[in-house]
Amino acid sequence: MISYLEGKILAKNEKFFVLNIGGIGYKILSHAEVLDKIPEIGQNAKIFTHLYVHEDARRYLLELYGFLNNEELKFFELLISISGIGPRSALGVLSRASVKTLKQAIVSEDEAFFTKVSGIGKKTAQKLIFELKNKLIKEVPVEKGSDSEETGEALEALVGLGYSQRDARTALRALKDIKGVEAKVKAALKFLGKK
Repeated sequence: MISYLEGKILAKNEKFFVLNIGGIGYKILSHAEVLDKIPEIGQNAKIFTHLYVHEDARRYLLELYGFLNNEELKFFELLISISGIGPRSALGVLSRASVKTLKQAIVSEDEAFFTKVSGIGKKTAQKLIFELKNKLIKEVPVEKGSDSEETGEALEALVGLGYSQRDARTALRALKDIKGVEAKVKAALKFLGKK
């Protein structure tokens, strides 16, 4: 609804800042990195925003979230599109690393990276990865020789040997410290043989 706002910084603290536009002060919530980078009080700023509307105790609440660039705004909107991830948790994710690093963590299925965020447990981290990986895989190329590429090749090999995708993924997740495609496949076969 509100794509961006441009005005003078009126006030700021560790959770939000106030942007003065034409005599109206807009309270804009954000994360620590944005709050550190915005200009000082009295200076102008252009902020990309998302208006979040939710119902609380039979009334509607409006919250404005702000970012310094459109890429971060779009990623925030992608995160809150996942059920179980609200705007506060999304800010927590964005405060962990750059958007590029976050996308790489999703594509490489790094659950532990996301479980360190307050309010995101293992199941939510798995859901986040499951729902976003396919959307991001084209824009975040897997580096040659990376663990993600090796895991993908090992997964293909196990499926080729007759194991289901689900069983193969479970085995490879349990053995994520092992390096090399061949070593991953051998360890996964041992793991699957014990089941």
